[in-house]
Amino acid sequence: MSITMPPPSTNTTKALSDERREWVRIDDRVLFEYRLLSDPVEGPIPGALPISQEAIAAAVAKPTSDLLLRSGEQLAQSPLLPWIMKVDWLLEVIVKQLAKMQPESIAIAAIVDVTLSGGGVGFLSPRTFAVDDLLRIKMILPPFTPIQATARVIRSSLAKDGAQYEIASEYTEINPDDQDHLIRHIIQAQAERLRARHKQAC
Repeated sequence: MSITMPPPSTNTTKALSDERREWVRIDDRVLFEYRLLSDPVEGPIPGALPISQEAIAAAVAKPTSDLLLRSGEQLAQSPLLPWIMKVDWLLEVIVKQLAKMQPESIAIAAIVDVTLSGGGVGFLSPRTFAVDDLLRIKMILPPFTPIQATARVIRSSLAKDGAQYEIASEYTEINPDDQDHLIRHIIQAQAERLRARHKQAC
């Protein structure tokens, strides 16, 4: 005996659509910081590797580089670009000097390879965490969109290199606007990559 089910209601359809969007994912590279909720809110991140001068330069330059990639010729020919580059240079000089003088006072987001979704984030860490640990997550999406969330660790396992840990987490607290920004970024990045692959195939 077969049962004909009625079509889902508008609310059910919307809920399913939102759930699918939440778990669409991409591999990406973003400015990223994480720490246990029990860690100090400011200052060096426990277990993090020392900040190198190269890491500082890369972190400062990334937002502008992302903006250039997205804006193309429009920004490249803008009279604002030299000023943006000058601000980046001054910021880099200041942070590098602070890192030399007081390395214990510097905490700067690093460029990290992550797996992003609207429901959580995966990343490699030199520090292991326990399942159900709560993390304070901060990231900057291209070009200048800060995202903050609380995430629960759902998996922590030794990576193939034997030196880091693969951390998988799901958000337990995230501002709805931040989540929308995150999902839009993922969908836009997927579309851009599909267009790039299509051009290469032509």
